[in-house]
Amino acid sequence: MRASLLQIDVNEGESVESRRVRVAALVRDQAGSADLVVLPELWTTGAFAYEQFGTEAEPLEGPTYEVMAKAASDAGVWLHAGSIPERDPEGPLYNTSLVFSPSGDLVAAYRKIHRFGFDKGEAVLMGAGEELVTFRMPGPHGKTGETGTTVGVGTCYDLRFPELFRALVDAGAETLVVPAGWPERRRAHWTLLAQARAVENQAFVLACGTAGTHAGVPQAGHSIVVDPWGEVLAEAGAGEQVLTVEFDPGKVAATRDQFPALKDRVLGLAAPRR
Repeated sequence: MRASLLQIDVNEGESVESRRVRVAALVRDQAGSADLVVLPELWTTGAFAYEQFGTEAEPLEGPTYEVMAKAASDAGVWLHAGSIPERDPEGPLYNTSLVFSPSGDLVAAYRKIHRFGFDKGEAVLMGAGEELVTFRMPGPHGKTGETGTTVGVGTCYDLRFPELFRALVDAGAETLVVPAGWPERRRAHWTLLAQARAVENQAFVLACGTAGTHAGVPQAGHSIVVDPWGEVLAEAGAGEQVLTVEFDPGKVAATRDQFPALKDRVLGLAAPRR
């Protein structure tokens, strides 16, 4: 299976509408070279551009939904379209991720559970999600013997909360996808936590960040793909980049069989029966 992580430069001089068009073209460029495409968190506005959350918020099936659904369909890829500031007509704003099938259908929407800001910024401007989200990706079309994967979804600050990812594993997740707008000043944590989540859950981690500067906050970039043993399969640099990597979803089951640490859990939720 091949995945392309699109590390988008969120340039404050570029309009949201122009960025949507540009990013949709990048998604279409992955046709034939990727099965799964991943975008970063809040790439339309910038994760730290708090003053734009309200003005650029859109309904779930708003402009970004429409453009990304068509891009997924045109490219014939599974698309984790990063996240948008979602305006719920009956509630607060949410930091919501959208996932589309190769036919352009919405297969998952995840409202970020852990909001960053320590009683300011996102933590007060957006509501907290309450539901874990997974979706099933079959093996690449037309390739016999290829293994599919169950994908668990988290967003940025979620990466600091291992219990969320353990719950996703209990729900069947074998691949963990984490879009983010992670600041450069804490880049060491980004790499460390991505590897930790992979090792402790014996799962692939695909973590896609942004480049550029959001509201004066330089972004870490360095999108990363980690295998179930914690080995880094690919890592981007600091600028805008398409990071493409091939990975074998079957390695998750093999790792869990070879080193069955998950079966020895004695705290928290009971391991699911197989």
